[in-house]
Amino acid sequence: MKYTIDGVLDALSKVIFPEKNQDVVSLNMVESVKIEGDRISFSIILPQVNSPFKKSLERAAKEAIVVKYGTDVEVSILMTAKVSVGKVETQPEKILPGIKNIIAIASGKGGVGKSTIATNLAVALAQTGAKVGLLDADVYGPSIPTMFDVEGERPFVKKVDNKDLIIPIESYGVKLLSIGFFVKADDALLWRGSIANSALKQLLNDSQWGELDYLLLDLPPGTGDIHLTLVQSIPITGAVVVTTPQKVALADVVKAVSMFGNEKINVPVLGIVENMAWFTPAELPDNKYYIFGKDGGKKFAEKLNINLLGQIPLVQTVREDGDNGRPSVIDQESIIGKSFMNLANSFIKAVDERNANIDPTKVVNVTNEGCSTN
Repeated sequence: MKYTIDGVLDALSKVIFPEKNQDVVSLNMVESVKIEGDRISFSIILPQVNSPFKKSLERAAKEAIVVKYGTDVEVSILMTAKVSVGKVETQPEKILPGIKNIIAIASGKGGVGKSTIATNLAVALAQTGAKVGLLDADVYGPSIPTMFDVEGERPFVKKVDNKDLIIPIESYGVKLLSIGFFVKADDALLWRGSIANSALKQLLNDSQWGELDYLLLDLPPGTGDIHLTLVQSIPITGAVVVTTPQKVALADVVKAVSMFGNEKINVPVLGIVENMAWFTPAELPDNKYYIFGKDGGKKFAEKLNINLLGQIPLVQTVREDGDNGRPSVIDQESIIGKSFMNLANSFIKAVDERNANIDPTKVVNVTNEGCSTN
């Protein structure tokens, strides 16, 4: 049977998008129809990345093609969305062109699982159909290569317009760059602040990310030179702060939130993620043991009037998956997988609300004395 683009569109005109009660073709939701032998591929553009109709619409579209052309046809559908833009579009230096949202993933202190959150959030966003990049900005303790099982890989360089650009490595649908790709795993990074800042700037300025909906920046813990370098170099759409429930971690969250909220920096805090919110053993999935305290991050978010983006349980497989380079969110039906997907949905909503209600963030001018976050 001969497949045609007009025939594909005719089949899809029978697929109704419930939110508008119109077919997806009339709503201009179908794009990039391609026919290659017995394979038909196309994109369906949703009004929001986390649309509740995503799976049912995908299933209906596949069924419509099969009804028209039979079971021998191979159908490939990319379910994606138009992501809101939060960064400045026109920049004098044209840093990171084509990236819609730049998000800082921060923590007040080390050991709260910030990189685990950044890794699984990035993969979860990619699984929604978004185009995602992750920059490991923790130049003193890069862990992203391990968590994505790409420790031995090295990015290659491509000349573009007479400039050498670093091409990010791709894993689990996420584009990755880390200083860890350029040093030996066992080497201690004995860098002064100026050298670390220069290395980070090179990863920012001399890389080809392409079109991205979200670029996540996995920051070092605390507040310091790296954080100031970033806000001086690129317009950060918003920040996500990771903590654990106990008081010692929450005390340092105040500093991180205060830093981004400083009048000279003024980066919106999208919300707080409470990691290790409770312990759940695999053999007793309904049990919750609050070994680090209960609802510390939730209460703190309420106190500061900040979104609580998610509460992520402490599950043994998270540690195992991190060590093995397999993001836990890959198993979306597991307890931890569902938690990370819920986090991604909350994150998407927070970014969209921020972009709808707050002006784009600008690159800030910080004096040599720095910014006080007290």
